[in-house]
Amino acid sequence: MVEHVYVPPTGAAPRRTGPFIPPLLIIPFLIYNIVVFLFLGGNPAGWSNTVLNIAMVSGVPWAVSVGDLLIVGSLILLFFELLKSTRIGAVSILEHMLSMIVFVVILVEFLLLGAASSTVFFILLVMALIDVVAGFTMSITSATRDMSMAGH
Repeated sequence: MVEHVYVPPTGAAPRRTGPFIPPLLIIPFLIYNIVVFLFLGGNPAGWSNTVLNIAMVSGVPWAVSVGDLLIVGSLILLFFELLKSTRIGAVSILEHMLSMIVFVVILVEFLLLGAASSTVFFILLVMALIDVVAGFTMSITSATRDMSMAGH
């Protein structure tokens, strides 16, 4: 009986594995809920409160709201989530499942709670969706590439 052993080409990219990191988008989700329920009394309109005004060269001040700061922080975390989704291994599957759970929880809250009826929360929902879709897409692409290399 002959056994076939797959030896990857010498120029193959190394597999990206690493420690388990929970979904990072849960952080802005928790911050949103803490702020809206504890500090804004369940009223999502408070997210438009101006935190600071920055004088621009044009002479028009740039008003930065609380919601803007949360969205910018969330975008930074989404970037790191997308980097995480390029990893391969059993841990990444668990991370993708947890990201899906975070998305579903955000979606349910958006649909059912009035405190989540804001543009800020909707943008968090879209970021969670992008995280889930990108994670599964990158995993499928990596698996397809691995299968095509194995047949080579």
